[in-house]
Amino acid sequence: MTPPSPTGRSLAGIAIIFLLIVVWAALIASLAPTVGRWPVLVQALFYVVVGTIWIIPLKPLIVWMITGRFRAPGGKAPD
Repeated sequence: MTPPSPTGRSLAGIAIIFLLIVVWAALIASLAPTVGRWPVLVQALFYVVVGTIWIIPLKPLIVWMITGRFRAPGGKAPD
C-alpha cells in the first residue's frame, strides 16, 4: 500500500507554520533590548511564556491541514 501524497493544504499549512515561527521570533527578538533590562528571573519567565504561546494557533491549523476545517467534526481532534 502506498502512502498518500501530500495535499495542497499540507504544503500551505507547513508554509503558514514556518511563517508563524519566523514572524513570532522576529517580534520577540525586537523586544530583546527592553527585556534585557529586566531581572534575569523575569526574563526567563517571559521567554518561557512567549516560547510556548506561539503553539496555541497550531492546533486549529493542524486540524485544518488534516480535515479541511478549523474544527474537527464533533469538536474532537482527529486521531
